[in-house]
Amino acid sequence: MSQVTEYIAVGRRKCAVARVRLVLGKGSFKVNDKELKDYFPSKALIKDIMQPIELTDSIKNFDIIARITGGGITGQAGALRLGISRAILKSSTSSRATLKKSGLLTRDSRKKERKKYGQRGARARFQFSKR
Repeated sequence: MSQVTEYIAVGRRKCAVARVRLVLGKGSFKVNDKELKDYFPSKALIKDIMQPIELTDSIKNFDIIARITGGGITGQAGALRLGISRAILKSSTSSRATLKKSGLLTRDSRKKERKKYGQRGARARFQFSKR
């Protein structure tokens, strides 16, 4: 039986979809053919994305290649984090407890609520005047 050299997973958040490939390697990180720090300018987002990798200590084992479409920068970061967590889970099932305890395997299902007719926004109403 041959050993699997890559693990593929999908992560979603709001309207963003991240397709993640974990390939055995030295620890390089590409997002849409750019380096991670070039694609995500915020250090907070990068820290958020790296959380599953740091928890499972798998930074040196894999090269991460991600394709992200849709959504904004924060939604894309959340989708990438979930995709990485799911791919790490496929690579080693022993890391499940660590990832689950940190809440990294849970899909954040919150989306923007649609605007309703007769209102200013999703829940905000037009100003009401009695007289």
